[in-house]
Amino acid sequence: MKALISGASIAGPALAYWLNRYGYTVTVVERAGAPRSGGYPIDIRGTALEVVRRMGILPQLQDTKIDLRRITFLNEDGSTIASANPHAVTGSDAGQDLEVRRGDLTKALYAVVRDDVEFVFDDSIESLDQSDRGVDVTFTSGGTGTFDLVFGADGLHSRTRELLFGPEEQFLHYLGYCFAGFSMPNTFGLSDEVVMWNTPGRAAAVYAVGDDEVHALLTVAEPQPEPSPDLIAETFSDAGWEVPRMLTALRDADDLFVDTVSQIRMPHWSRGNVALVGDAAYAPSFLTGQGTSLALVGAYRLAHSVANEGLAAYESSNRAFVTANQGKIGVGDAKLIPTTSQALEQRNAMLRNLNQ
Repeated sequence: MKALISGASIAGPALAYWLNRYGYTVTVVERAGAPRSGGYPIDIRGTALEVVRRMGILPQLQDTKIDLRRITFLNEDGSTIASANPHAVTGSDAGQDLEVRRGDLTKALYAVVRDDVEFVFDDSIESLDQSDRGVDVTFTSGGTGTFDLVFGADGLHSRTRELLFGPEEQFLHYLGYCFAGFSMPNTFGLSDEVVMWNTPGRAAAVYAVGDDEVHALLTVAEPQPEPSPDLIAETFSDAGWEVPRMLTALRDADDLFVDTVSQIRMPHWSRGNVALVGDAAYAPSFLTGQGTSLALVGAYRLAHSVANEGLAAYESSNRAFVTANQGKIGVGDAKLIPTTSQALEQRNAMLRNLNQ
């Protein structure tokens, strides 16, 4: 059986690993020129820890884990509201859950599977045509191939999903925020910590997981899902603290990423011999902290279902897990980014109580 996977970030290589274990001949196609590196810290929690343990990469990830010392919250004038243990704020398990750099996870996943499956970079799926003999695929490079199964692990804005089910808009559940993420020099003097500045409907955060650079994140409550650098810059134009320096870095950044905070909600994740996994099927949004775990667990369950009961079992076995994690956040109610003065003061009072 031949399987094609679109996407070589997290869900794709994880699915490739398990399909290979079940005897499939696997090809992974990725539009980037190499495995993706860098990116924000991500969390591996709960059942996902068991998945990476079974893949044999848990010790490697434990060696690269991030130990954030604290998260500090600031008022509009830059004064400190509270500093707290990150696990107390997020509700994660300090003894079990892992936080690692996204690039460290993608590197580990690629290394554990690259000798057993074929990776094709600088290419992507252009069209799909299902028939009795399988799925005929045309690639953007002009190449073609026929596969028994095709899987879309190509993220929030999945091309595979569009080809299979139609336009993204029918599945995109906008949560009321737009954001810009980028790297900038660590001129803040921070080390292994997060600092977050808030006013109602605005949040500026810097994540220091090393000494040289910080990950900067500017998030704004916005009724329309129309993200752009200009929107971010205009919304924060009168902000204090270090936000002006962050806006300068945003304009100069070579890794700027601007998008909406959204989920993907679908009644079905497969059609015929094509299925979706990870953010392409059920992105929970980064504000839940569960996207990576959903991708890893979903890939494991998808491969098991395909090799045993079929795609219907993937839908039934994974649906409750997805629904529970997507339900952790609603429209405009992110606890770390309150949209009203009252909600912000309630959050600040909660943070002060954590230190008592």
